[in-house]
Amino acid sequence: MARSLKVAVVGAGASGLVTARELQREGQQVVVYEKSNQIGGTWVYSPQVESDPLSLDPKREIVHSSLYYSLETNLPRRLMGFSDYPFTIRKNGELRTFPGHQEVLQFLNNFVQDFGLLDFIRFNTEVVRVEQQNDQWVVESRRSTCDELSSSEEIFEAVVVCNGHYTIPKVADLPGIKSWPGKQIHSHNYRVPEPFRDQVVIVIGAGPSAMDIGQEITKVAKEVHLCSRSPEIKVSKLEMFNNLWQHSKIEYCYENGLVAFQDGTSVAADIILHCTGYKYDFYFLRTNGTVTIDDNRVGPLYKHVFPPELAPGLSFVGLPYRAVIFFMIEVQAKWVASVLSGKVILPPKEEMLHDVEQHYRLMEENRIPKHHTHRLPLDPFEYLNWVAAQVGFPVDTELLEIYHKFFEFISGASWIKFREQDVESWNN
Repeated sequence: MARSLKVAVVGAGASGLVTARELQREGQQVVVYEKSNQIGGTWVYSPQVESDPLSLDPKREIVHSSLYYSLETNLPRRLMGFSDYPFTIRKNGELRTFPGHQEVLQFLNNFVQDFGLLDFIRFNTEVVRVEQQNDQWVVESRRSTCDELSSSEEIFEAVVVCNGHYTIPKVADLPGIKSWPGKQIHSHNYRVPEPFRDQVVIVIGAGPSAMDIGQEITKVAKEVHLCSRSPEIKVSKLEMFNNLWQHSKIEYCYENGLVAFQDGTSVAADIILHCTGYKYDFYFLRTNGTVTIDDNRVGPLYKHVFPPELAPGLSFVGLPYRAVIFFMIEVQAKWVASVLSGKVILPPKEEMLHDVEQHYRLMEENRIPKHHTHRLPLDPFEYLNWVAAQVGFPVDTELLEIYHKFFEFISGASWIKFREQDVESWNN
């Protein structure tokens, strides 16, 4: 017989919302803590940026969102929905291939309304401490109302962490950067291209954000130079643009403003824009060292979800990246909910720890850096199929076909060329 537990969910972004739905479906008593006044997490756009453009000042006011105004999804909408709640329904807006962030937020608001999740969410309530006591979990929170703060503690039988990982920037440590006279900014604090007008800009990174932002600021900047640590990158001027170049990684930043690349070229730059990713951060979580973050490796975690020493009372949804994100968080949430209800039993602690150690060993053998622990392989469905199988959830073969067709298509073109197109076939 399924058991009913009192479960706290930290965060009302996409991961927290689908987790709350799956827990509610399993008959759990759910409380969702959300520190802002609305749902959506990283999909809530704010023009506000942090006072420190690199987000290094510990005294700064932290802005949660990293969205820039023009951001669109980097997966077609057919890969952005949930199994029983597709993104193709017309009430979510126009059916362009890559939805803008406004449409994704509307999709999530519709999801909350249609599944009656609003009553489970405590808005303006920040979790400041999660700690295990006597096989239960204490959640200390701070609620903000009318310029007043009130604190409270509540006991839960389980906690699911869904606070996202696109808020605390990683910044590249560049040789000579302390003496370099130009400006620096992390993409976390990028919103619109206008501040880069008539500037010579170096964009560090090779991910979708670097490509998107680099392309966008060519419309106003004097020059844009993309640089990456990939050994396959060679200096070249990108076609389709009059002011966009590609380089290898930065070798040194000089006091006279010159920035030298390992490909032998150099640029007198005004701004360095770091599109270098983010750090996992669980400032509220106190586990006496049982769960740690080391070079962006959160662990030990069994299959990126359960810490063996604390499972099933503590779990994480949404940590892996380079995946079909909405489908991934849905199957992870189903797994967590089924384990907490008693329908699915986790392996013994020793077996889970052995699995984690084996994963780390395979990473070392394949020379995969520790900071990529939670990056899924190019074909993420080996992992997604495994998680789905734990709860007997069949993976839609159409979803697999769309994913493989999509990545086969983009593998033959540069990201910038690809984003210039709006391939209608992904909506059919």
